[in-house]
Amino acid sequence: MKPAAEFNPKSAAKKLLREGRTGALATLMAGSGDPYCSLVNVATAADGSPLLLLSKLAVHTKNILTDARVSLMLDERKLGDPLEGARVMLMGRAAVTDDAESRRRYLVRQPEAQMFASFGDFNFYRITITGVHLVAGFGRIVNLKPADVLTNLADADALVAAESEIIAHMNTDHVDAIRLYATKLLTAPDGDWRCVGCDPEGMDLQSGRTALRLPFPQRITAPGPLRDELKRLAELARAKD
Repeated sequence: MKPAAEFNPKSAAKKLLREGRTGALATLMAGSGDPYCSLVNVATAADGSPLLLLSKLAVHTKNILTDARVSLMLDERKLGDPLEGARVMLMGRAAVTDDAESRRRYLVRQPEAQMFASFGDFNFYRITITGVHLVAGFGRIVNLKPADVLTNLADADALVAAESEIIAHMNTDHVDAIRLYATKLLTAPDGDWRCVGCDPEGMDLQSGRTALRLPFPQRITAPGPLRDELKRLAELARAKD
């Protein structure tokens, strides 16, 4: 019998952050300061910061424009009792971002939002994380720092700059490898898996509303080493077939 894998709260929180596509957004009501909670779709920036697309007409947006403090909860959507599943609470401040990369990364993960992303009353928001609270099961409740869940991009300019080309190449020429990553390495059901992002610590895969994180065993900062690692992972996946 294999020994149980040692619990790593940082890895657990990062997985929830990268795989989350929908979350509960808590804001403070303008005027009264009463708590207000709403459901939002989520993506992540290259460093893992949460990205949102919000309408100015929504109550949560009006709240943010008065008080930028927010809390975002993401959970693993586990079957059965949801309280038995892992979840992470991200506290921080939300602000409008005009960054083209934030827009691109959000729409790759939430393609259905393309139809209204250019509407005048919608803006992209980026949450600057100030605190993290992880609940990952009995005895696994941990407070983390922002640096524990965010990805350092300081030495990864080449990889970040090439991400959109990497995604297009993988989804055009290596669909079979992506499916193997999902089904053989991550034990997911077969589906229309595609690549929606990569960063120094891993690759993001998606099929419909399901997202998966393929972690890299070591940090990767440039396209060349990434090709080598993806080839190695594909060979590993085929060996499991």
